Amino acid sequence: MLPMVEKDTPVLQEEAQRLYGLLGNVSKTKAEKWTLQDCLSAAPYTLAINRIKKEKNAVILAHSYTTPDLVYGVADFRGDSYELALKARASSAEVIVFAGVWFMAETAKIINPAKRVLIPAGKAGCTLADSMTGLQVQALRAKHPGVPAMCYINSSAEVKAACDVCVTSGNVFDIAQKMPGNELIFVPDMLMAENLENELKRRGTPKKIIADGGSCCVHDKYRPADVAQLRAKYPGIKVVAHPECAPEVCRLCDYVGSTKGMTSYVASSEDNLFGMLTEMGLVNRLEAEQPNKKFVWPFGICSYMKKNSLINTFEALTQPRADQIVQVEPTIAAQAKKTIDKMFELAV
Repeated sequence: MLPMVEKDTPVLQEEAQRLYGLLGNVSKTKAEKWTLQDCLSAAPYTLAINRIKKEKNAVILAHSYTTPDLVYGVADFRGDSYELALKARASSAEVIVFAGVWFMAETAKIINPAKRVLIPAGKAGCTLADSMTGLQVQALRAKHPGVPAMCYINSSAEVKAACDVCVTSGNVFDIAQKMPGNELIFVPDMLMAENLENELKRRGTPKKIIADGGSCCVHDKYRPADVAQLRAKYPGIKVVAHPECAPEVCRLCDYVGSTKGMTSYVASSEDNLFGMLTEMGLVNRLEAEQPNKKFVWPFGICSYMKKNSLINTFEALTQPRADQIVQVEPTIAAQAKKTIDKMFELAV
């Protein structure tokens, strides 16, 4: 359903210019940038969404991997999982619209059980979150009695409910150091588990990491050859990666960190050429926010994140489908909240 905005009005033209000022340097594809015409097509939706969210006392949280028209057109807050979890916890809005994937919207609902939480993409999955169930965590814990269990935030509510503490890519290493004992269960990211064990050893606080689960469908595709090709083609380039990448890739990079960490690294660096081994959405953010720096992005798009759009955000705010309304079984939500709250406690 198209918002009721007439074509070619001064208001529409002004909104298109506003968007183009934000997105004119941003890649729409590897070969094309956002154009004024693209912004003109988006403007009816951004105008309508920004009006409706005020009327409904709604806040829009957009993960950095969603599309730039969402991130810069309508989002009140943009960031990674941890940043947005904090914003969700602090929000006074009656409605939370989470442009991300299902586990993120679930987390927002767990933190805010009395609020209406909507996800434009519906039950958009995640290869990590979908790689493990709560029952599988319970079975793993039964094999290793007494060993504390830590889950990556990219996990379902039932997995969080079966663990002791939740972590993000930004705080995983610090929180792991604070967990008792010399062994630690970590789910569901197998590659991050390897990076975690290596980093704890490097810090002088080694632990045996007992891992199970899967991997990120974007970051697990990067190989050492991709780093070598970037360095061969662009002498002096700084290569940046996410800890969801394989350890043999991370060892070759100049910086490895969370989405927020990568953003901060680029912003504070005096270098101006970066190879980004991550999802396209973060590259788009950096293009928008660091226009004087150049970013080389080999590949990597999360099709789940890209299911969020201006159209289904408008629909979720006006006439949400059943699958856009986030519900979490109360018993699971209560236990998962303890796990998430433990993260906030230990991340201080």
